[in-house]
Amino acid sequence: MVTVTGSSDWFTEDTTMRARDIPNLITFGRIVLVAPVTWALLKGHYSLALVLFFVAGFSDALDGFLAKQFDWSSRLGALLDPLADKVLLISCYAALAWTGFLPFWLLALVVLRDVVIVTGAILYNYRVERLDAHPTLVSKLNTFLQIVLVLLVIVHEASGYGETRWIDWLVYAVTASIVWSGVDYVITWGRRARNHS
Repeated sequence: MVTVTGSSDWFTEDTTMRARDIPNLITFGRIVLVAPVTWALLKGHYSLALVLFFVAGFSDALDGFLAKQFDWSSRLGALLDPLADKVLLISCYAALAWTGFLPFWLLALVVLRDVVIVTGAILYNYRVERLDAHPTLVSKLNTFLQIVLVLLVIVHEASGYGETRWIDWLVYAVTASIVWSGVDYVITWGRRARNHS
């Protein structure tokens, strides 16, 4: 009887361990989608790119829901999830800049902001204390605007819906939010580092 119970407990624990990996597996799947989304944009298959982009967005919402609903969050997931989002967004911006739908200087700003933030996070984590950061409201706004801009360009090219001036306005809105969020990160975490020392 004891042996059977032990086997059952072991099986339950093993199943639970595998279940906790589901959000991370979904995140890995989103990273895999980067290649076909970029390919579709470069080849002008905008309807396909739009579908794949929405699949990636749904997977982002799904892994976040599962992690919170079932307490399946992990340190790896906390690192992989924003990484997957950034890789997808930067790839889309690179493809749209390469095809002439977005300016290269905007792509450079997007990459520069992320490089500054990631570099600062690494330095803070290893020189000050373990970093357990959460995106600020400004950062969330920046990400939202970046996503809307990509979607607007793809929808416009796929269906002809919308006006190019909307894209122009969003380009400048994204630019302003990039500068704002980047400066906000530097000031906020610089202050925390000084207060910790």
